[in-house]
Amino acid sequence: MHGSRISRCARRGLAAAVAAGSLLTVLTTATPASAGSASAPVGRSEVVCTSQQPGLAPELSQDLADALHGREGASALAIYDRRTRTHCEFQAGAHFDSASVVKVTVLGALLRKAQETRHPLTPHEKRLATAMITKSDNEATTKLWRRVGPAGIKHFLSLAGMRHTVPGAHGAWGLTQITAADQLTLMKLLSTDNRVLTTPSRAYALDLMHRVVADQRWGVPAGAPGSATVHVKNGWLPRKTDGWRVNSVGTFDGHGNDYGMAVLSTGNHTMDDGVAAVERAARVIHRDLTH
Repeated sequence: MHGSRISRCARRGLAAAVAAGSLLTVLTTATPASAGSASAPVGRSEVVCTSQQPGLAPELSQDLADALHGREGASALAIYDRRTRTHCEFQAGAHFDSASVVKVTVLGALLRKAQETRHPLTPHEKRLATAMITKSDNEATTKLWRRVGPAGIKHFLSLAGMRHTVPGAHGAWGLTQITAADQLTLMKLLSTDNRVLTTPSRAYALDLMHRVVADQRWGVPAGAPGSATVHVKNGWLPRKTDGWRVNSVGTFDGHGNDYGMAVLSTGNHTMDDGVAAVERAARVIHRDLTH
């Protein structure tokens, strides 16, 4: 259901928010009133961007609107870029089935539990975590979901400020309800100092996301500059109603890059349709932020 992507996807041309909770330090400087802002309509909603780089907000909002225009299903996205102090949202508060992107949350909760109990991850837990993130292994995820427990998942969500994420009931982790805004909060959490996850914990999580297997490095890495170090996690899930759920989250750093994004989608006829929709948006984001 959420496991390794079918083999034909390996032949594709693979290319390389909310404030945090009470224990989370400020992850980005608040956008000052002088920031440029712009919006562009997509159906009955709109892409809204703010940026300290002159001209970037209107350019990015319109380019994203063009990329999202005409989709039959629903989409949502959220973006931050610390270098240009840019932030964009589209339907960022709407709920989507998480599929396998929730595995980053499971990892965060596991690492937080290890910090609080002062017991480092065991070799077995490390093997499960590696399989869960790098190969999107479902059995490993189920074991770690149970090990952390519902209370541990909710505790981490509260500390991280992911207030609108609802864990899947009865162990159905792939049906966790997520928002693009909360997923972006998680990407910010992993990519800067904070009081929820230590520097070693964050480095461990980002290293696993950097080592995702080649045939699962689609989605938000599409169009990323060669200078960027890519950290990604994808999720994909077909259901009887509203077709395929295809989601992708990631961060990009190194050589002056310091940004992240979450792109969620549902109502796709096929998995490839969903991947294409996510990647259209991702290419626009990379191009406009780094050109």
